[in-house]
Amino acid sequence: MSPIVYYILHLGALFVLTGYTFYAFAAPPETRKRVMMITGIASLLAAVGGFGLQAKMNYGFPVWMIVKIVCWLGLSALAGMAYRKRDKAGLLMTITIVLLLVALVMVYHTRLSA
Repeated sequence: MSPIVYYILHLGALFVLTGYTFYAFAAPPETRKRVMMITGIASLLAAVGGFGLQAKMNYGFPVWMIVKIVCWLGLSALAGMAYRKRDKAGLLMTITIVLLLVALVMVYHTRLSA
């Protein structure tokens, strides 16, 4: 497959994961099962797209990729936490935004400085 297919898969899955993570902060509790399924599938597709892109582009395993993996794991966990810790929704949303910004900086700063 072309690297662009992996890139689109990665970004599309991350948009879905991010959107449903924020939805989980405001959603009624009865939507938990459906939202957790969607975020789980989106998280898996983001990983497949990211690692497929890594293999196609021959990046190796640089430090910025490790940081992105940590951000991905954190973002993947936040949808479940949103349903369990409703009283800390503000803090968890801030953590979500920080994780997303760190992941974006890792990719684009690395590309622009190389």
